Amino acid sequence: MDRKTLQGLELAYSNAPSAELAKIIVLALIQAGELSSILKYIEAIELPLEEADALSIGDCLVDIDEAKLALNYLTMDNSNQALLISKCYLKLNENEKARNAYLRAIKNNPSLREDQLDQKFELENEFDEKPKLRVVEKTDFDKVTDLTRFRSESTTFRDVVGLDDIKKQINKKIILPFQKPSLFQRFKKKIGGGVLLFGPPGCGKTLLARAAAGECNAAFYNIEISDVLDMYIGESEQKLHAIFEKARSETPCVLFFDELEALAGKRENSRNNTSANVVSQFLSELDGFSQNNHGVLVLASTNVPWAIDSAFLRPGRFDRMFFVPPPDAAARQAILEHHIHGRPHASDINFATIAKKAKGYSGADLFNLVEMASDEAIDESIEMNQDTEINQRHFKIATEQANATTIEWLTTARNYARYANDGGRYNDVITFLKRHGN
Repeated sequence: MDRKTLQGLELAYSNAPSAELAKIIVLALIQAGELSSILKYIEAIELPLEEADALSIGDCLVDIDEAKLALNYLTMDNSNQALLISKCYLKLNENEKARNAYLRAIKNNPSLREDQLDQKFELENEFDEKPKLRVVEKTDFDKVTDLTRFRSESTTFRDVVGLDDIKKQINKKIILPFQKPSLFQRFKKKIGGGVLLFGPPGCGKTLLARAAAGECNAAFYNIEISDVLDMYIGESEQKLHAIFEKARSETPCVLFFDELEALAGKRENSRNNTSANVVSQFLSELDGFSQNNHGVLVLASTNVPWAIDSAFLRPGRFDRMFFVPPPDAAARQAILEHHIHGRPHASDINFATIAKKAKGYSGADLFNLVEMASDEAIDESIEMNQDTEINQRHFKIATEQANATTIEWLTTARNYARYANDGGRYNDVITFLKRHGN
C-alpha cells in the first residue's frame, strides 16, 4: 500500500473511527515499516485477532519495546503465539512465565524449538530424543479429483429475491456465453473465466453463485477451502492443480470458491512461503501458459475484496467483480414473507412497514428477525398458556432488539471506495451509498 493510500485511510479513520479500519491501518503501517506509528491506532483494534494478524502485531510491538502491550494481542492457545509470548516475558524479565509459555509452544509443535531458548531454560536434556519427522500417507489425488463429492445442487434466479441489477449483469456477462457459445466463439470470446462476488456477509453471494450455475446449465462444484489447504508443504498446490485438471475434462462446469481470501490473500502479508506458493499456483491455474480453461467458470466470493492479491484482479483472471449489496425495501419484504411462510402468523402483519424499518439488514439479518419474532410468540404462548400467532407486536419488539450487521462492513468499504478505489473497482459501492445514504 503506497503512502498516499495510507494517508487516505488515516484521514478516513479520523472522520469515522472503526475497529476494522484501525486494524487495516496498523497492518499497513507495519508493512510500510512505520512501526512506532501503530501505537496511535492499536488500542482501537477489536479482539480476538486472526493468527497472522496477531503475530504481525505482536512482533512489531516487541521490536519497539512494547512487550507488555503485545501480550494483550496474543493467546497461549496458539503455538506460534505462545512462542512469541515467551519472548515477551523474557523482555520483561519474567523468566518463569517465559519458560512455561515456551514449554506450551513446543509441546504442541516441537518444530518450534530453538537452541538458544533451550539453553536459556536449561532444556537441552529435558527430552530423551529430538522430535522425529512424522511419516504420513501420500495424499489420495483420486479422491481429490473426484469432483462429485464437491457437487452441490444449483438453483435459478427465480429463487434469488431482489438483486435485479446484478442478475442482469450476470446474465449478460456470464450466462449468455454458455447459452450461445457459437456466437461468442465467432468473435473469439472464450466461455468461462473468473468472476468475483463481494459484499457484506449474509447478502446471498453463495446463493447467487449457485443460481448462475443453474442458469448456465453447468455442473456446480462448491470447493471447500479445507479441501485445498494442507498442513504439509506442496500438498495444497498439488490439490489445487488436480481439481482444475479434472474440471477442464468435465466442461461446462462451475468451480465455486467461498472466502477466496483464504487462498488468494495478498502475498506481502503472508508470513511464510507456503501461502505465497498457493497464491502463485492459483494464478497459474487461472491463466497459465499451458492451461486451457475454456468452458470452466471460476466463481468466487469474499467479504474482504481489499485483502485479495491484486494479481488476481487483472484482466483474464477475476476481472469481473460484482458487488452484492444488502437487499432493498422490496427485497427485504419478500425475504420476510418467505421466512414467515409455514409459521403460525397473523394475516394483518404489515411486512412493508417492517421492511422499511429494517434498512441495511442482510438476508441473514432478516431471517434472524423472523426467528426473534418467533421467540417472542413462543414466550407469550408459554406465559399465557395458550397458542399465540406471530403478530405485528412481536416484530416490533424484535426490531427494537435487532441490529443490521452490514453497517460496519459498509463503513470500511466506504473508506476503501473513497481513498483506495484503484481503477474504479469500488464504484458500485459508491453508487449504492449515494443511493441509500451514507
